[in-house]
Amino acid sequence: MHMNVITGTGLPPADHALEVVERKGAGHPDTLADGVAEAVSRAYSRYCLDEFGAILHHNADKTALLGGAADVRFGHGELTAPITALVNGRFTAALGDEPIPVEAIIEAAVQDYLADALPRLDVTRDLVLRPRVTQASSPGAVLGETDAQQAGRRFWFAPRSLDDLAERARLFANDTSAGVGYAPSGIAEQVAIAVEAELTDSQQAGPQPWLGTDIKIMVVRHGNQVHVTACVPQIAEHTPDLSTYVGRRARLRELIAEIAQETAPHCVIEAAVNTRDNDERQELYLTAIGSSLESGDEGVVGRGNRTNGVISMLRPWSAEGVSGKNPVYHVGKLYNLAAQQAAERLHAETGRTVAVALVSQSGRDLDDPWQTVVQTSGEEPLSEPLVRKVIAEVLAGLDSLRARLLAGDLATA
Repeated sequence: MHMNVITGTGLPPADHALEVVERKGAGHPDTLADGVAEAVSRAYSRYCLDEFGAILHHNADKTALLGGAADVRFGHGELTAPITALVNGRFTAALGDEPIPVEAIIEAAVQDYLADALPRLDVTRDLVLRPRVTQASSPGAVLGETDAQQAGRRFWFAPRSLDDLAERARLFANDTSAGVGYAPSGIAEQVAIAVEAELTDSQQAGPQPWLGTDIKIMVVRHGNQVHVTACVPQIAEHTPDLSTYVGRRARLRELIAEIAQETAPHCVIEAAVNTRDNDERQELYLTAIGSSLESGDEGVVGRGNRTNGVISMLRPWSAEGVSGKNPVYHVGKLYNLAAQQAAERLHAETGRTVAVALVSQSGRDLDDPWQTVVQTSGEEPLSEPLVRKVIAEVLAGLDSLRARLLAGDLATA
């Protein structure tokens, strides 16, 4: 490994006095967009592996979901205009003379994912799919007359055979980018994840059919003072009147405070729910399908949770949209996931708060980052041999990471 390793100190510990943390729940439009993009990439990758034994070039990380419109009243909720899925990306449409049913793969993946994520959405009636799929290569395919110029970028999305997949000979970074991870998680991060997860899990289990999944949690911690604001939708069909809605809102506030207190037992908890509600005008978080996507809101890949499940405002993070990127060599995906694993490993070995940035150079070997930057809490930087060992082991495990991605066992948002 020829990477340059930079180690330093000055990172605040995870229990530092201040945290500002957001988590977008399973039904939030941005989370749904991330999920759709990853489901499409996963389905396409599996098809290619089954048919050809290799994942062909593709990316769906510019996907967006456009909200529809809904008629919502106490006891009744229905969509009056459909949700639109804009799957933007580039997909190899054929290997040699063998075509790939790209649009059929995309349609099935989008419908299956959204039907599972939003059980009240009729994906055959209330979902419009608009894929915008191209096969244009990135800049670099300069046409010429020499044999050497007949392969490479020119056939990036139109391979004549598997021999035109350059990464089969040498895995290299597709971009100059950076992935970031840190460990351990802070108290506010743990609270945000715990509250959203318990509310969403209870809805999926079925005992509270009135509870939607477009849940957003914002947590601000100052020392041992933890302030939680939650936005939690109720399902109109299962909410007969205002008093029912208000009573549930009050119970939700108590439940959220309990979950937060269990997660952070030494902290003082303050909780608020649906602070925009106006009971007198009946402006409430009442929904038909449990997500604001039903009515005008939009979701875009990369605007939601980072790979560790939160958006933590005072911790290092990357703006890369991880979901939907090719799992073979896209560093915007792999390096973010690998940096998180490396940070967790280094924290486990040293007990210190650790942040890791893996920086690529386009075309460089994928398992040899151009720069590795590690910042820690404490007085002394980590030893370079330890950092090299951990990074090498994490990057040597990229095949396992890809397998988990293709199995749907590794979250990207």
